[in-house]
Amino acid sequence: MATTNDLKNGMVLKIDNQLWSVVEFQHVKPGKGPAFVRSKLKNVLSGKTVDKTFNAGVKVETATVDRRDMTYLYQDGNDYVFMDASTYDQYLVGGDIIGDAKRFLMENQSAIVSMYEGNVLFVELPATVTLEITYTEPGLQGDRSNAGTKPATLETGYDIQVPLFLEQGTRIKVDTRTGEYAGRVND
Repeated sequence: MATTNDLKNGMVLKIDNQLWSVVEFQHVKPGKGPAFVRSKLKNVLSGKTVDKTFNAGVKVETATVDRRDMTYLYQDGNDYVFMDASTYDQYLVGGDIIGDAKRFLMENQSAIVSMYEGNVLFVELPATVTLEITYTEPGLQGDRSNAGTKPATLETGYDIQVPLFLEQGTRIKVDTRTGEYAGRVND
């Protein structure tokens, strides 16, 4: 148990037998009336977000979520196999739990897998990953009809918009949160 004064981003709360992750929160002390905490919560299983207001100092039940460093091994049908780096235990994670992260998964890539009571809740990738461009059209110097970007296909099969000067075989950083080009990697 914790109080609403102890809330932190990423903390997982158990409210009405459901797990909710704190996306953001704000302590508000109005000039008149009691203080309260305004928060945005995301349902861990469904991904639905809600705004919830708590009175300051109210006790909330926290869920103990086990966050482990794991290595992505391979895809097995619709499931993805991860290995715990310390115990070498392997876990099957469904494609629906992986979500958009599957666009950036490469074999032997590390990720943080969050588990609650032995069940995988979600997978967190690093903020950026390095991937190679496997196909893109040559960029023409005078072509500025589309703000200086062109489509490119990455080694995972994901399509992304990149600057015109990038060529096939170039390694780039991709922001895993937005799915956008984040910079070129100089080897």
